[in-house]
Formats: sequence, structure tokens, C-alpha cells
Amino acid sequence: MGRGLQATPSAVKRWALANGLRVEQPATLAAGGADLVRGSGAEVMVVAAYGLLLPREVLVATSRGALNVHASLLPRWRGAAPIHRAILAGDSETGISIMQMDAGLDTGPVLLQRAMKISPHDDAGTLHERLSALGAALIVEALERLPHGSLSPLPQEEAHATYAKKIAKSETRLRWDRPAVELERAIRAFRPTPGAWVELQGKRVKLWRARVAKSNGTPGRIIDSNENLMVACGKDALVIDEVQIEGGRPMTAAEFIRGHRLRPGESIE
Repeated sequence: MGRGLQATPSAVKRWALANGLRVEQPATLAAGGADLVRGSGAEVMVVAAYGLLLPREVLVATSRGALNVHASLLPRWRGAAPIHRAILAGDSETGISIMQMDAGLDTGPVLLQRAMKISPHDDAGTLHERLSALGAALIVEALERLPHGSLSPLPQEEAHATYAKKIAKSETRLRWDRPAVELERAIRAFRPTPGAWVELQGKRVKLWRARVAKSNGTPGRIIDSNENLMVACGKDALVIDEVQIEGGRPMTAAEFIRGHRLRPGESIE
């Protein structure tokens, strides 16, 4: 964390240590992982936000296997970036799935699932916070019900599966030939990190907040630069409300316009 990228314990580790629980941080579970899990004496393993496939020996190292807390309504958005992909796709809802893990990538049967609406103002940060709270409550419910046999594993329908691949750096640069509605979703999907960006007057500018406007023009050209910064897109236009120039602080578009001589017709790359 921080500019020095210092190794900092997570909230989970801090809580565990404060409550006298043993913490293990193996570099990999591929070698000796199953022995480590078996040696813990645990009845069940819970997995959250783990970005790699677990070896089969680890998955069966406890008597009740491994449960995964996944931030989507499986089988939609299996994979690494389900929250970002749901916003990018314009989904109206997402949710939490508690899944019995198998050897595949988020392919195991679903034990519990709860849906959550995605608001037009949600970004990856706000949605992550709400889904985290829902996931915490749902995994506790699953663990309470597991010994009583009241959870019915539901196989996923492969025909409805979609894959939420990891966000690539190339995706975060906005392309003005795309419809404005897609760019507005991208800004929210990449907020607060990694941030959607464009290039203006030779500098990288992150766009933090924007809205769609019914206007036309050459994609990437400024339509209005008075109080609002409006840029033409492949369809409609984007009104930019908040920006951050590289090395600077976030500011309103009006503040940004006052500090830069922006003219209608000027290009944003």
C-alpha cells in the first residue's frame, strides 16, 4: 500500500491475529497445500477473491469440501472481474452465489444465490461494497445450514455461462467511436480503479463522472466547452462532469475548462 508499496496486512489477517487465530500465507497451494488444509482440522474451506484455480487435492482436503463466495449470479460472469463486466454490459442486476467448488473455473453447483439491483449510478467501488456485505451474510447462512443438509446443490446451466475476463489495460482507454452509453458505463466500471482515461493536449486525463446527452458530431471532437465539457461519440455525446489530469487532483469539468483553453472542434484522443 501507499507510494512505497509497503506490504500491509489485510483486514482478515489483522482480525485473525487479534483473535488468536493462526494465519498461513503460502506462496502457492500447488505443493503441500492439501497437507496444510488437512492439518488445520477444518471441516470446510471458504474461498473468496482467490484468483487462481485450486488443485483438486486441496478442494477435497476437508470433509465438506470448499465453498466459494462469487460476486455474480452464476453461471453469468464466471471469472476474475464479474463486477466490472456486469456494469460494462449494462446488466440491471447482479448478486452473490455461494458455490460448491470443483476443478473448473467457477463451474461448481450453486448452493445459495441472492440478487441485487445495479443502480444507474453504481460504480465498481459502490457495487463491490454492497456485494461484500451480501456475500458475508450469505456465506454465514450457508455455513449454518450446511451441517443440516438444507442446501440443495443446483448444477449450473452451461448454455447460459459467460466469462468475466480480467480487465486489460487497453480497455481503460476510451474509444470515442463507441456509443456514449458504453463509454459512460466504462467510466463507472473502472471507477475507482483502474480508471478510464483519454489523452488531451498531450496529457493523460482520467474521466471520473459523465452522462449521456442526445447530440451528434465527429467522434472525439468537443461540442461544447463552456460550463460543460461535451464530446461527440459514435452515437450521442458524453457530458463529462469530473476529471483528473495526470499528476493532479480530481476536479469538476468546469474547473478543468477554466484552467485549459478548450475550444469546440478540438480533438480528444
